[in-house]
Amino acid sequence: MTPSDPTRHDLPDWCDELDCAVTRCDTEGTVLYQNARSIAVNGDVRGRSLLPCHNERSREIIRRLIETGGRNVYTIEKRGVRKLIYQTAWREGGVVRGLVEFSMELPDAMPHYVRG
Repeated sequence: MTPSDPTRHDLPDWCDELDCAVTRCDTEGTVLYQNARSIAVNGDVRGRSLLPCHNERSREIIRRLIETGGRNVYTIEKRGVRKLIYQTAWREGGVVRGLVEFSMELPDAMPHYVRG
């Protein structure tokens, strides 16, 4: 398997120990990669479809993101922990190959800066 092979089940080493969950799937919704944080939060679902884990509204968003190469960004709160969810298409040679999701815990108080 070469580094440009879209079926690779890994990402660069720097993803492995990030302090956020990283999950990557192909265009069929099969999970290709999870870093340690993603596995701790979601269980090890590598090689399985993420579609059955989502409701119809979420599945439609996943389909749309894959078709359009778009992104979906929102915040959630679960068990008192606020998170930023950033889902975006990943590409190779300009072709959408699937989605990647970054899930980051947000502090209670977070500065916001406006830069010119």
